[in-house]
Amino acid sequence: MCREEVGREKGKDAMGQLRYLSDVVTLTLDVEKCTGCGMCTTVCPHGVLALENRKARIVDRDACMECGACALNCPVDALAVDSGVGCAAAIIIGALKGTAPTCGCGDETSCCT
Repeated sequence: MCREEVGREKGKDAMGQLRYLSDVVTLTLDVEKCTGCGMCTTVCPHGVLALENRKARIVDRDACMECGACALNCPVDALAVDSGVGCAAAIIIGALKGTAPTCGCGDETSCCT
C-alpha cells in the first residue's frame, strides 16, 4: 500500500481534505497565457494549482470545488472554470433538495446515474 492510501477515508484524500467526484471538474488552464504570477495558488482553497518553472500547473484536479477564485483572480485569463455547474454541483444540490441530480450528462454511464 502506498503512503497516499494509508488512512484515506471514503471521499477524502490522503490529507483528509474533502474530495469531489473524479474527472468531472470544468477547470482548464491555458499554460501559454500563464505569466507565472502565482495568484491562482494564493487564492485556491484546496491547493489545486502549483507553480513550476514559472508557470501554473494543475496538480490536484479532483480537489477543485469549482469556486472560481483562481479564474476570477487570474490577470491574463489563463484559467477558466464554470462555477456552480456540472455534475458535482448537481449532486450536491440534489442531495440538499432531496431530488435527483440534474447536471444534464444523463447517459447510463454518467456520474449521476
